[in-house]
Amino acid sequence: MSSEIKKTILHTDGGARGNPGPGAIAAVLRDHKENLIKKDGRYIGTSTNNEAEYQALILGIETAVSSGIKKLTCKMDSELVVKQLNGLYKVKAASIMGFFKKVKELEKHFDEITYKHIPRTENKEADTLVNEILDSSLSI
Repeated sequence: MSSEIKKTILHTDGGARGNPGPGAIAAVLRDHKENLIKKDGRYIGTSTNNEAEYQALILGIETAVSSGIKKLTCKMDSELVVKQLNGLYKVKAASIMGFFKKVKELEKHFDEITYKHIPRTENKEADTLVNEILDSSLSI
């Protein structure tokens, strides 16, 4: 349990309005004391929800790698993505296989990496950022 406490926490979210439709991603990286390390997000164009969820996770993991983090807990509200990465579900959609493989490749940079499904209510910061990006991108 003490190793869990010392892990850096990554919250990610991705969303598409229309599925597929305009998509955005967000990643929020915090240390084990909840201090903000980095927050990032962007508009990704047309995407499905699952593609956006994977792209958000890749953005966050790449941020953790560039920050030198070696122990990471990834928390997201996509049950599908978490179960695929934990080996409980197979990746069936060809459109997300490349993203899945990219995440698995990035895992090699860590001593320890875990994926945890959380309710959307516990992922508000990343979820809010995704919606802000979509709102501003679509109002142009």
